[in-house]
Amino acid sequence: MSNHVVARYQDGRVVKGTSLDVDPGRPTCHVRPPAGAVAEVKLLDLKALFFVRTLDGDPTHEEARQTDPTDSRVLGSTAITLRFRDGEHLLGFTNHYPPNRPYFFVVPADLNSNNLRILVNHRAVASIEPIGGS
Repeated sequence: MSNHVVARYQDGRVVKGTSLDVDPGRPTCHVRPPAGAVAEVKLLDLKALFFVRTLDGDPTHEEARQTDPTDSRVLGSTAITLRFRDGEHLLGFTNHYPPNRPYFFVVPADLNSNNLRILVNHRAVASIEPIGGS
């Protein structure tokens, strides 16, 4: 099954398309844009790889600024606030806190987010903190 992904590089570049071979244990994956050639993406160069509902997204949507304590995804996860080196903030859940691998997954706290899950490059993170008593 192919995934819609948005590869955001640490240098600001963006590649959108579909991917079949994302594996945080491998150094690269491939992204096929809607038009054009398949791009090889080096995970080390990324800020994060966003698995999305649609490639267009909704630029008017504002992400939730707090977690919902009744959200069933809280069970077995740690709610976190994450700040990337470029200043972007993310509120979500991770299964491994603190993350001890070069790449780790975060699920956005906002159920209405275009992002389904995010593969974060630890090198692109300025800070990561647990929220409350999660």
